[in-house]
Amino acid sequence: MDHSQPWLDWTVFATVLLVTMLLDRVLCSRSEQAPTFREATYRSLLWLSVGLGFTGWVIYARGTGAGLTYLTAYLVEKSLSVDNLFVFLVIFRHFGVAGKQQERVLFWGVFGAVALRALFIVAGTAILHRFHWGFYLFGGFLVVSGFRLAKGSDKTVDPEKSVALRLARRYLRTSPNFEGARLFTRKFGKYYATPLFLVLLVVELTDVVFAVDSVPAVLGISNDLYVVYTSNILAILGLRALYFLLSGMMGRFHKLDLALAAVLVFVGAKMIGHDFIKIPNWASLVAIGALLGLGVTASLLLPPPRREPESS
Repeated sequence: MDHSQPWLDWTVFATVLLVTMLLDRVLCSRSEQAPTFREATYRSLLWLSVGLGFTGWVIYARGTGAGLTYLTAYLVEKSLSVDNLFVFLVIFRHFGVAGKQQERVLFWGVFGAVALRALFIVAGTAILHRFHWGFYLFGGFLVVSGFRLAKGSDKTVDPEKSVALRLARRYLRTSPNFEGARLFTRKFGKYYATPLFLVLLVVELTDVVFAVDSVPAVLGISNDLYVVYTSNILAILGLRALYFLLSGMMGRFHKLDLALAAVLVFVGAKMIGHDFIKIPNWASLVAIGALLGLGVTASLLLPPPRREPESS
């Protein structure tokens, strides 16, 4: 296909996105309870099928090389998103957020993430196209992030230390109790932010922190705005369903951090050495897939570490 009409690519992407969101809405639970395991499974399979299937359009529109690059970027972003779900679980448990309330927070959280990722990706691609040293900057940052993740420092989260939470409690009128799945409530003629809105702020700020790692990682695979943005968005839009699918067994993936750390180091090293060593797209896909596969396999075969009982 002659790629002379970029508006067609974006139109196809927008159409796929809209149709998938409508189908996801049909599969979404309308009860006051959290989505069932079956619903979460169907919705996760829907987003996974669309994300992987979109590779076919990228190959048709931009060639096999671009398709492999998209698939690699999608795989990296999806894996990093799964790791981020651990932190969401900690936040929800900390604030005592119920199942249907979690669904509401994740809906608006993912919606905000789409807009924030757009800003990060546009800025990142602009830097790489304009300044060659951006490759070394992002590459070095990813290598450092990989080692930090391997040491476990990125998994430590204390929601009470969130800047957004402290500012909201200081400058917003807040109600002391949850009001169902509502973010705001009206009392005595005035609007109050519910604790659920505060949780949403923490989730949004946490996603900004995640984007600082994930966006450079995808930019290390490609600096094509279309490939980077579509792979990023299709990967994160399925997070809501994936959270409810994996929330009961997240502890099983205790070796995933090491695999993701190796992926970040690999992508960072590739960016730093891109002037000296050219790694084919298929080789990057195989290497990243092998690392993630080893992480998942090791998690399933090796027992998770025992936690020492806390002393009173």
